[in-house]
Amino acid sequence: MTETTRSRPNVLVVLTDQQFGGAMSCAGNTDLRTPAMDALAAQGVRFPNAYCAQPLCSPSRASMMTGLMPHQTGVTGNAAAMDDALRKRQLGYLFADAGYDCAYGGKWHLPEYDMTGDYGFHQVFGFGDDHLADDCVGFIRERRDRPFFLVAAFDNPHNICEWARNEPLPWGDVPDVDTDECPNLPANFPIPPYEPELLRVAQAQFPRWYPVANWTEDRWRHYRHTYYRLCEKVDAEIGRLLDAVRETGVEEETLIVFSSDHGDGMGAHRWNQKWTLYEESVRVPFIVSWKGVTTPGRVADDLVSAGADVLPTLCDFAGIEAPDGVAGTSRRAVCEGRSDEANPADQVVVETRWDTPVLPHAYGRMLRTRRYKYAVYAWGQDREQLFDLDEDPGEMVNLARDARHRPVLDEHRARLAEWCDRTGDDFLRLRLRG
Repeated sequence: MTETTRSRPNVLVVLTDQQFGGAMSCAGNTDLRTPAMDALAAQGVRFPNAYCAQPLCSPSRASMMTGLMPHQTGVTGNAAAMDDALRKRQLGYLFADAGYDCAYGGKWHLPEYDMTGDYGFHQVFGFGDDHLADDCVGFIRERRDRPFFLVAAFDNPHNICEWARNEPLPWGDVPDVDTDECPNLPANFPIPPYEPELLRVAQAQFPRWYPVANWTEDRWRHYRHTYYRLCEKVDAEIGRLLDAVRETGVEEETLIVFSSDHGDGMGAHRWNQKWTLYEESVRVPFIVSWKGVTTPGRVADDLVSAGADVLPTLCDFAGIEAPDGVAGTSRRAVCEGRSDEANPADQVVVETRWDTPVLPHAYGRMLRTRRYKYAVYAWGQDREQLFDLDEDPGEMVNLARDARHRPVLDEHRARLAEWCDRTGDDFLRLRLRG
């Protein structure tokens, strides 16, 4: 590998939609097999503590493209478009201006599903898992005299939304099986005590999004079965891209980053979809792999924003100066096995919002530290949650209602208040208090 190749690698960003970070066999999940994702993890670095910027498609994707948090981009719902002032600081323009051959394939959703307008990409392949792998493989195989930057944004396992509504699945059905062949219910299937009132108000308010009121336990098991099969379906498509990289002989010249825009409730706490600040909704896959550069098979416990950290990380690897004021930090040093004392990853923040006039001021924020996770919603009874993720990874015991943990609660309240003040987040105006 030449020094030029090392400083200007090809870059392949692979995104799925609505995939929980634990929905991979390399994460220890025995309910599915994801050989392509596993291969990336075996050759690179997997971050099991990676969180989306907001558990909703458009806000999360806007954060990935800009390195900013949703409250900074103004994209806090799926109907919002990014301001044109942010266009030239997005990944497509940054890499195109640096001389890369840039292509975007699949789901854009900012807010249109298909990309419309000029975002710096020289080629655009439309939305659809039925053709995306073919289009991207063709792009990878093109002969060129400059490095490429390719984003392949698949839709699955998002088709679980259609399945929950008894609608046809856009990219192919999942055969049903007997209930005893479905995954068991998770240990955190029950609704926990002292859960924020806002969550079940939202669930009842939007039965199309959450059609689960009368679901039996068997129905939830079939939901989980279908979700895992959709993860396997998209993994097979990802495998085709990895095969193309290897077969064209550019594996040692290509940085590959794999992630998802948000997770899915997967039946935990009787929740489907996203929006909540529970782990299943906000924790996502994040794997960085570059043969010969990243540390093979490393599992790094760093806290990562799989929204705001994407742009500075990609720019760092490619030798591109990131725009001023990005909210995230580069994770390159960790991926290469070096210490990164200048960017200690001691917390990560997630935003959420139900973007609808029938549920006003339905905001929330989450701050995760090494051991604890603090979540707070704008209104309602029991609106604060504090979990010890070391002892309670299923988030069943709300320590915000335990006086013995008041110092920890106060510390996390203060951390979130400081973060809001520093980043210009007006969630502070909701007067966080116990």
